[in-house]
Parts: sequence; structure tokens; C-alpha cells
Amino acid sequence: MLDRIAASLSSLAPAEQRVARLVLADARLFARLPVRELAARAQVSKPTVVRFCRSMGYDGLADFKLKLVGSVSEGVPFIHRSVDADDKTGDVLVKVVDNAVAAFLQYRNAASTVLMERAAEAIAATWKTGRRIEFYGAGNSGIVAQDAQHKFFRLGITSLATSDGHMQVMSATLLGPGDCAVIISNSGRTRDLMDAADIARKKGATTIAITASGSPLAAACAVHLAADHPEGYDRYSPMVSRLLHLLVIDVLATCVALRIGPALQPLLQQMKDNLRAKRYA
Repeated sequence: MLDRIAASLSSLAPAEQRVARLVLADARLFARLPVRELAARAQVSKPTVVRFCRSMGYDGLADFKLKLVGSVSEGVPFIHRSVDADDKTGDVLVKVVDNAVAAFLQYRNAASTVLMERAAEAIAATWKTGRRIEFYGAGNSGIVAQDAQHKFFRLGITSLATSDGHMQVMSATLLGPGDCAVIISNSGRTRDLMDAADIARKKGATTIAITASGSPLAAACAVHLAADHPEGYDRYSPMVSRLLHLLVIDVLATCVALRIGPALQPLLQQMKDNLRAKRYA
């Protein structure tokens, strides 16, 4: 991102060049400062700062800053170093948290809103017709599948979640047209999940994969929500991939809730009232 800004300097207006040089001089500082301070340091107007961001292809200053933070985080060598035996607790805290933050920002910058919309529409349509919604995962992804069931249940959407390979195959066999199976895997190569996805697809169900780009599972499903995360365990622990998948599920559940809209409100209010009564009884 910084290389592209540097290459575009000569094509920018003189005022926008001053903003660009401010970014190149200290990208992290630029991402932290408010527009008033940025304009003062570059000796330009506040609209010029926004105009520069848009000339670089971003929606505005907020979007530019978010992408800038992601670009800078992915380029910080400290983040990509493994945890060492002589690391202090503070070092471990920074490395572990920054690994997760970098993964989230990378996903945010690369996520396909078109495919997320397709997945949300499919799940909402399945709920509206009273058909089956199922979540499959194995290992850490099995925990994500259980959490997905919990999130959707709190929206009043009944679903099934299973991490057992035999149960997944049997359950996929019971699916049919109008049903929806969400299959979660970091590698996208787990044999049981592949079998379940193949069966669900052949039975006519909509299959949604949350997995790495280019994986066998991604190719086998109708909708692929790419959650790319390197499997280098010196840099990342399995916890990071689980958190990334949970993030994708959270976005998906929110999108589905917005599509269902008013139909959910009376049920959700009743659920909250019942929980409140139980909690304070």
C-alpha cells in the first residue's frame, strides 16, 4: 500500500502530495491522528486530506486508515516472530494479541461482501421456509460450529451443530433442497467434512464453506467465505484460526438477522424478558 502511494506521488495535486508524504513519513502516526491534526501537519485543508484518500481508491479517511493499519500490521516483523523461551509476559501478550489482530485486519481487507450476502440470503431463505440449517466442523472448527449454533439460536433460528464425522455424514444424508449446510475448516482438507459437503451438495442443499482459498472444501461448496490463515504454528496457534472463524460467523449471523428483520423482534423481546425474569427471580 505504501509502495503504491509512493508511485502515485507525481500524479497527485501539490496539496495531495503533501498528505501523501505525511503518510510515507510515519504511517502509524498518520493512522492515529484526527483529520484536523493531519491537515495542520500537511498544511492543507481537511477536505484535501479526504480527497487524497479518495484519489487513492478508498471511500474516505476512515476507510483509508483502516486499510493502512492492516497494511502496516502485516508488515511489522515483530508480529511474525515466534514466541521465544526468554520472552517476558509482556512480549508474549503483544505477540499473541497482534497475531490475532493482524489476522482480523487481513480478513477485513480481503473479505468478499458479495459472497457474504449470498450466504446470508441462503440462510435467511432456509429459515423462512422452515428448512434445516446445520453447522459442521472438526477439532477447533467443531467448537466454532457449536458457537455458530448458539449465536443463531439466540436469534430464534433453530439449527444443528456437530463435530463428529459419522454424525455429519448421517445428518448430511437427511438434507434436501432448501436446506443449508455451513462447513467450517481451517485447512479445508478434512476427509469427514469433505464427505459431508459432497453428500449435502448431491442431496440438493446449499453448501457454504468457511475455509482457506484454493482448498478442496472451498471448491466443493456453492458459496465460499474465504478465511485465509497460514498454518505456521511457530507464528500462530490454532486459537487464532478459531477466533477468525468466529468473527466470520458473527458477521454472517448479524447479516442474517438484518435480513429477517421485524419478524424476529417479538421473539427476541420475549426471550430477553424470560431471561431477565429467570436471572433476577
